[in-house]
Amino acid sequence: MADIFNNGYFFNPTCGNLTLEGVLEEIFRHMRQKPDRTYDIIVGCDSSSSEEPNFPVAIVILRQNEGGRFFLKKIKYSSDRKFFGWRQRIQNEVLLSIELALLLKEKLAEASANSEGLHYQLRYIHADVGENGVTKDMIKEVVGLIKGNGFEPKIKPESFVASTLADRYA
Repeated sequence: MADIFNNGYFFNPTCGNLTLEGVLEEIFRHMRQKPDRTYDIIVGCDSSSSEEPNFPVAIVILRQNEGGRFFLKKIKYSSDRKFFGWRQRIQNEVLLSIELALLLKEKLAEASANSEGLHYQLRYIHADVGENGVTKDMIKEVVGLIKGNGFEPKIKPESFVASTLADRYA
């Protein structure tokens, strides 16, 4: 499934459409502007509520205490793949986030060989689930899935990459 992210473009309001390699270049360019700072790279996803939903997957790079930048890719499946319930959509959101985070982790490790001295971490995946509403029954499942893949989960209200940023583009 990594082809989903290696093909096509991510959108950034400043740079326009970028390939995944272009996203990586922008992430490192951003970090090199202030190499003494610490950076968090976070992944999150949301979905529209239609039977054939869009899945906007976001990568955010935060310069601690100074804001950040985002890159977003809308995933749309062919019309033969239907999502009939919110549970299916949430599961797919989390799986897309994990897949992108694992791919990014690999690509960042390869690219960081030429970027010594930069302080960043790709630690968090933001999930659009929370203690309130119907998604509360999925918290354990989602948290376990994210932790099982080596990342730390953030849920609502702390999951702003999924519940605010990606939600805006769903």
